[in-house]
Amino acid sequence: MKKTWLFKTAFMTIMALSLALPGWAESPKMKMTTDIPQGIAIPDKVETRLGTLNFFDGFPDKPTVEKIYDNLDFQRAVQAYLLALAPVNMAGLREGLLEVGPANVTIPTFESNLNARSIFLTPNATTPYTWIWINLHDGPLVVEVPPMVLGMIDDFWFKYVTDIGIVGPDKGNGGKYLLLPPGYEGKTPEGYMVVKVPTFESILVWRNMPVEGGLKAAIERLHKTTRIYPLSQAANPPANTFVNVSDRAFCTVAPADYRFWELLNHVVQNEPAASLDPVSLGFFAAIGIEKGKPFAPDERMKKILHEAAAVGDATARTLTYQSRIPEAFYYPNSTWRQWLGGYKFESQPGVAYLDAAAFFYFYATGVTPAMEAKMVGKGSQYAVGIVDSKGNALDGGKTYRLHVLPNVPAKDFWSAIVYDNQTRSMLQTDQDFPQVSSLDKNVVTNKDGSVDVYFGPKAPKGKGNNWIQTIPGKGWNMLFRLYGPLEPWFDKTWRLGEIELVK
Repeated sequence: MKKTWLFKTAFMTIMALSLALPGWAESPKMKMTTDIPQGIAIPDKVETRLGTLNFFDGFPDKPTVEKIYDNLDFQRAVQAYLLALAPVNMAGLREGLLEVGPANVTIPTFESNLNARSIFLTPNATTPYTWIWINLHDGPLVVEVPPMVLGMIDDFWFKYVTDIGIVGPDKGNGGKYLLLPPGYEGKTPEGYMVVKVPTFESILVWRNMPVEGGLKAAIERLHKTTRIYPLSQAANPPANTFVNVSDRAFCTVAPADYRFWELLNHVVQNEPAASLDPVSLGFFAAIGIEKGKPFAPDERMKKILHEAAAVGDATARTLTYQSRIPEAFYYPNSTWRQWLGGYKFESQPGVAYLDAAAFFYFYATGVTPAMEAKMVGKGSQYAVGIVDSKGNALDGGKTYRLHVLPNVPAKDFWSAIVYDNQTRSMLQTDQDFPQVSSLDKNVVTNKDGSVDVYFGPKAPKGKGNNWIQTIPGKGWNMLFRLYGPLEPWFDKTWRLGEIELVK
């Protein structure tokens, strides 16, 4: 009788444990056996999005191992893709600029405003750019910067290094910058503004501000005062090649397909490991991209990387065009987006803001505090228009209106520029410049000082001067820029109207 009772008790205990943890049966009671808290052991069968995973007392079978490793490699590849948007964005710039001419020697400049023919990530069309690719593999480089420019240096990981020009060390007076490569231990001569660049390659970009004689004078100052040469040749600097790239059909936007990984590998191989954080480099290494090692994925891994690039691109587009972060919107109950996380892309000091970084690096070019810091009357501020007032995608076959209230809080000027959802570059239509700006002499202002900007395939009757052309069948987005933003923008007492569908 006693044996029967003991048997029933043991059986019921095992059944209870089996019900508490399906597919797992408790081991026999041994001398050293203790109770295993719930949640430690794994059932013999686990139903997941990967399908059924099978285990023998916690040990995965061969099909499960294959599923887990395929999934792990895919997960790491997608996260690596999002982390790599920044350096691959830079690699795209590098490819486009080096088509114009060699690094350090060539000074590519839009001597008139950049138009829609050139494919760049969300550029402006109101001040002409100079884009210079810097290569410090051969040692320190001197850059003589002209007065009255506004720009920055970003390293090959697309991290901010320094401002130059009006908000930089030269304060808009121009002067000589000395760029030092990673690990440089030589003497640093006096008379230079010294910048230690964490990577061997970087981008130097500035806007030539049309003051004191206008745009023509700004370009003349550029040619007269801009020089780039090795420090070792400072006594007899070699000549530079100035290239006017205005109206040039060339592309600096990186591909989103498998070649994305090849561009990332180029950056990893050519830059010191100490210039990036170990976690990002760890994600890259986990998918076969590691400094000093060949990038040679097998067929299984190639298939995973092809799919991860597609999903990574889809993820970046979703984070950009359909944000789920409430603070991403500038006003309450508004569709206008804003940059988040500052120039370091942190949600708080020391905490990476992953979605904010992915949005920015997918959509924009150039990282500097001047783009996001509150500087009343200086720098610039941005509102990103992704959808209409109802939250619907902007359709190039429909007509929309943006009502800009009077007294726009911009000391210098404001502009509204339209971009292609695919390329994030200026929408290529019959208009050279898909924009309306307060600098435009022909813009029609309403009696109360407000301005209505129209978007659509055809200009509404009598609204041609305030109209930006769109294309049926193509989506679009826009940036509203304020140059010299004033306090009503920051305290939000002035509010930008929503993009309204015109029925």
